Amino acid sequence: MTADDSFTRLDDDDYPAYTMGRAAEMLNTTQGFLRAIGEARLITPLRSPGGHRRYSRYQLRIAARARELVDGGTPIDAACRIVILEDQLEEAKRINAEYRQRLDPPT
Repeated sequence: MTADDSFTRLDDDDYPAYTMGRAAEMLNTTQGFLRAIGEARLITPLRSPGGHRRYSRYQLRIAARARELVDGGTPIDAACRIVILEDQLEEAKRINAEYRQRLDPPT
């Protein structure tokens, strides 16, 4: 892999570019919070060859939403479930819009 290949991956929302420490810093939270939402199976960070957790931008957005709910008083397990359901709803809306577009192509 060349340096150019590495830089183009940084635009990929699913590329695990952030260490646990950096992710916690960016979200203004603790590494323990990231471990807790991992244990609740909200996100599953990839592991580096050395076993260190690595997070993608997509995972950081999900973690930020969970943090927002927890800061508002929602228990962490409930916050994780809410975020999962919100994500599923958005995906269903996207699929629904695709089907509608196929059935009703623009004229």
